[in-house]
Amino acid sequence: MNYILFDGPSKNDLLPFTFTRPVADIRIGILTIREKWEAFLEAKTSTKTEDHLSGKWPLKLSEKNVFIDSSVIPTESLVEKIIALKPNEKLVKGDRLLAYFQNGEEEVDISSLETINFEEEILTVDNTWDIFSKNGEAISLDFDYITKDRQSAEIPHSNFVKAAENIFIEEGAEVENCSLNASSGTIYIGKNATIMEGSLIRGPFAVCQGAIIKMGAKIYGPTTVGPYCKVGGEVNNSVFFQNSNKGHDGFLGNSVLGEWCNIGADSNNSNLKNNYAEVRLWNYNTENFARTGLQFCGLIMGDHSKCGINTMFNTGTVVGVSANIFGSGFPRNFIPGFSWGGSAGTTTYKLEKALETMELVLKRRNVELTQHDRDILKYAFEYSAKWRKA
Repeated sequence: MNYILFDGPSKNDLLPFTFTRPVADIRIGILTIREKWEAFLEAKTSTKTEDHLSGKWPLKLSEKNVFIDSSVIPTESLVEKIIALKPNEKLVKGDRLLAYFQNGEEEVDISSLETINFEEEILTVDNTWDIFSKNGEAISLDFDYITKDRQSAEIPHSNFVKAAENIFIEEGAEVENCSLNASSGTIYIGKNATIMEGSLIRGPFAVCQGAIIKMGAKIYGPTTVGPYCKVGGEVNNSVFFQNSNKGHDGFLGNSVLGEWCNIGADSNNSNLKNNYAEVRLWNYNTENFARTGLQFCGLIMGDHSKCGINTMFNTGTVVGVSANIFGSGFPRNFIPGFSWGGSAGTTTYKLEKALETMELVLKRRNVELTQHDRDILKYAFEYSAKWRKA
């Protein structure tokens, strides 16, 4: 069977992250959504996504194809239903299309397919704030799947440990002279990850392959530090996708950082309004501020964005792709992609200059900025122009 993950109706509500990746490649919990599906299905997947992303993530069709909504987190029972789908069938939850069977390359009329209802609850990623607010449940699901019938590496005796049975350490990870408290949630330490001495970790928490937690960090769950990120200071209920850095003191809470982001030393974000009111967050789809239903909501930052030292982000701030923020005072709580400046105002960060910097940043980690990447970033640059000052 050929499995294809499609973006689904929430793709624009997940901007700025879906400017630069399909929904399937968002990280929540320990793994990306694609990694979860491929693990459960024991098969590689391709993607039905936006045109500007399809060069890097091409759609691959065969004689028998099952399309799956990639904003839905897999579970054993859901995967069983999807694997059992037959030609001319679709799986739905209420009015939400979860999956459907398509023979060959010709697009099927979904409305004509026989409906199979899925009765159990599902975990979905429909909004940017879902990534951190549902991260605890996602970490728990991933932890159970990854560690099933496996033995953790030994926890070094120099650490202070609570609920050791909820801690799993992969091969090559280093953690010494730290506090690991898994009594309120699981702790996963990935392959070749490093947690430096003096760090205080409270689960649910995941640090993925090759990531580094700096000395004396204070991290409250549910938090995920993605592969090859470097994180220090104080962090609460946040998700770092991959290759992003917050290496110094300063607070980050109820936030999501994409890839290749950098937070300057002593930068902080607010995650609670002074009047304790519900936080509203910029939504690219409606071009307005959406109600989150959350009292705690911090910073949403797209790929390749950076801030200088001592930057202050207000409650519920959204930063687009490749913005460069610096200076005193609070910047606006919506900063369009490719903006350059801060509270005193912004100008356009020219695409050519931004690409030059990105190439240098990626080269430091032996990663190439491909032509597909350049085309994707050009799309994000042009898309965000209407909100950006010249």
